[in-house]
Amino acid sequence: MRKEYIWEVKAENPPLLKRKCSHCSSERFYCSERFRMNSQKKNIDIWLIYRCKNCDDTYNMTIFSRISREAINKKMFDKFSNNNTELAWKYAFSRETSRKNNAAQDFDTVGYDIQTGNFSVEDILNSGDEVVTLKIRYPFDFSLRLSSVIRTGLNLSANKFNKLIEAEGISVPGKNLQKKHKLKNDDIVLVDREKLKCIY
Repeated sequence: MRKEYIWEVKAENPPLLKRKCSHCSSERFYCSERFRMNSQKKNIDIWLIYRCKNCDDTYNMTIFSRISREAINKKMFDKFSNNNTELAWKYAFSRETSRKNNAAQDFDTVGYDIQTGNFSVEDILNSGDEVVTLKIRYPFDFSLRLSSVIRTGLNLSANKFNKLIEAEGISVPGKNLQKKHKLKNDDIVLVDREKLKCIY
């Protein structure tokens, strides 16, 4: 059975929000990772709170407006009530939430780390497989290119990476890798071990 190596791209922070502050000259707001909730009779409003990077003025991004309390399950409601960080990040990275609020995320402000597990490039080069399978977990989408992740994970210079592509030594199922390919969660990458070995 062919071994599958699992990498994970871990975001270090949610993206800043592109927004002009009404109190200062700043054009970026950061996610406070806190929610604001307001109940009116049987309906509830929920916002994700952002703060200006410069003066800390607040902006509330709408998550739900006038939604029935019964429409939110108890587990989700408790997460909003307790300012669950994972849930805050989910909405901070959501393009749909941003679009509905006529806002835009600055994905260039997201720091990240590529965790390749307890194995090295040498382990891949010395494996017995003709083709090495990499599965990439990417829970938060912030417009990374798959090629950037592969280059970093395999510790390849731009020149060596280009040689690997030219040699058709790297592919996604059904086609050779294109540099413009945007990373998606659970992407599968196939690396020809011998061709990788040749460029090292």
